[in-house]
Amino acid sequence: MTSWMTRALTGGISAAGLMAAGGTGFAQESTNQVAVKTDWSVFAEDKPKECWGVSSPKETVNSRDGKPVSVKRSDILLFVTFRPGQAVGETSFTGGYPFAPGSTVTVDVGGTKFEMTVDGEWAWAASVDDDAKILAALQKGTDAVLSAHSAKGTQTKDTFSLRGFTAAMTEAASRCK
Repeated sequence: MTSWMTRALTGGISAAGLMAAGGTGFAQESTNQVAVKTDWSVFAEDKPKECWGVSSPKETVNSRDGKPVSVKRSDILLFVTFRPGQAVGETSFTGGYPFAPGSTVTVDVGGTKFEMTVDGEWAWAASVDDDAKILAALQKGTDAVLSAHSAKGTQTKDTFSLRGFTAAMTEAASRCK
């Protein structure tokens, strides 16, 4: 597994998170928000050069054994990160808890489903081809529902609005050419 970096937006206030594939990370403040496109925010960083669009869910449902439960989760974020020289943006998701080992996150966009690989609290597309397929679906959809299982047995279902998604991705990609 190669090391990768992704960024986060919390509570409408810009914040950045650095995550290495080994599961360690830290958060730092970021004042690099460059645009807001309806339900998506765009950030850009120079060192290293990265640009990303990020959103938080409009609705979250947590259940265990088919019954709604109240659980504590940290930031729940869906993002797409662009770097110079990459043909396609990298899709990633943090569910705010450690995912069940060996599980996957299902991304449902208008009935078309994709699987994301998990490691700790992060999930991402398994390949560049998968990223391209997910991004194409997100650009055509109205919302994305991400379903996952926590290491503690909770089933989560997070619904993200895709209003502003295409404009945010265009902005992020153009800033990272």
